[in-house]
Amino acid sequence: MTRLTDKYALITGGSSGIGLETARQFLAEGATVAITGRSESALRDASRDLGGQVVCLPGDAGDLADQAALARRLSDLWPRLDVLLVNAADVTHRPLEAWDEAGWDRLMATNLKGPFFLIQALLPLLRSPSSVILCGSVSAHIGLPQSGPYAASKAALLSLARTLSGELLGRGIRVNSLSPGPTRTPALDKLGLSGAAHEALLAEIKALVPLGRLGTPLELAKAAVYLASDESAFTVGSELIVDGGVSAL
Repeated sequence: MTRLTDKYALITGGSSGIGLETARQFLAEGATVAITGRSESALRDASRDLGGQVVCLPGDAGDLADQAALARRLSDLWPRLDVLLVNAADVTHRPLEAWDEAGWDRLMATNLKGPFFLIQALLPLLRSPSSVILCGSVSAHIGLPQSGPYAASKAALLSLARTLSGELLGRGIRVNSLSPGPTRTPALDKLGLSGAAHEALLAEIKALVPLGRLGTPLELAKAAVYLASDESAFTVGSELIVDGGVSAL
């Protein structure tokens, strides 16, 4: 298919899970794709998985210097940027009393501060028209225990999608958000808990889904293709929730 032919797309956190599958679907739709990630070995694995068709750019999504460097590197490689999917995230979950300032700051830098300044750095490269997709979470809409900082960061990111929609629309840049529900990805193994606490939280997460199952990366990737393509040209400032009914039923 060719819904993204001639489009240049950047996916942060693209070495696994939703980001990796979205890269696969973007490529299948004709896009030129770059992915980012903190682990160079994971990026190499992702590149092999995708047939060596992606540009791999290592970097820390929570490091502001890395965001500026990423924008400079893309400016050297590409004539423009048509699609940005901000997918990289810190998914740490832990009880209130287990949080400290360093952990809070690290999560907020990755999930909110980094994305804001990455968009700022990429502004000269974003073409008119272009599509920016911020990956939120159904956690922003529910009261899942132990998700406090994570859910707060995603709620803030959803707000940022709306405010930036109004600010950037005159430049031809559409900003929308894509909010997954519980999805079967490696991120479920990175919640920051261990043993019985991890298993208990997983069981609680699974029990939230009215459809009775977890989502798949492909289901989220297909939604990202819609938001990235010209099919969504009349969609702006919106949140597309793909959550198996968690937030609605």
